[in-house]
Amino acid sequence: MNSLLSTHDITKAFGSVQALSGVSLTISEGETVAIMGPSGSGKSTLLHCLSGILDPDHGRVLFDGTDLAALDDHQRSHLRLRNFGFVFQDGQLLPELPARENVALPLTLMGTPHAEALRSADHRLEQLGLVEMRHRLPGEMSGGQAQRVAIARALTGDPKVIFADEPSGALDQSTGHEMMQVLTNSARIAGAALVVVTHDVSVARWCGRVVEIRDGLVHSDNVTEAGR
Repeated sequence: MNSLLSTHDITKAFGSVQALSGVSLTISEGETVAIMGPSGSGKSTLLHCLSGILDPDHGRVLFDGTDLAALDDHQRSHLRLRNFGFVFQDGQLLPELPARENVALPLTLMGTPHAEALRSADHRLEQLGLVEMRHRLPGEMSGGQAQRVAIARALTGDPKVIFADEPSGALDQSTGHEMMQVLTNSARIAGAALVVVTHDVSVARWCGRVVEIRDGLVHSDNVTEAGR
């Protein structure tokens, strides 16, 4: 597999707190990677650096050969919109928009005609068994349904990487299990790499590789049964 996203000895501090202390990591095309670690270990900071939301203090983050630090804010936002999808713990759907409008939003922001973006959104929702939810507002859905809509939104625009930050954290165990199955299968079908930050071993098992972060350093990096 070809390298798609990598960090090279990155560090990041917030005042006197050293969140990352020299992390080097390579993620390949189509790979599923869980980043684990206790609270305060630096795992979410690593995800934010990988996705270009944060700049490391030192070191480099490369996406498809491009150094993210070399891009201005507009270029970086454009790169994220075109190449990255995001799933957050609480979904972060816009509460005033129905499901299909939420899913269509990335395409709309890319300049896709509205009718075409809605057709694409309906197709994504149908793929995830949510076509009957397309006119519902986020407040009218269960937590699991809202997270599946968030997955559909993350897949819109065919991103090369999907980032998921504690995606099952607000769900019960059974719903979280179902959500991870949908997320990993959808990423595989789309050919997208998947990077999941989690503290939950049962969530990490869905990924082909588990990277454990402790005290801002890579403590271990192992292939799982899912990756064999």
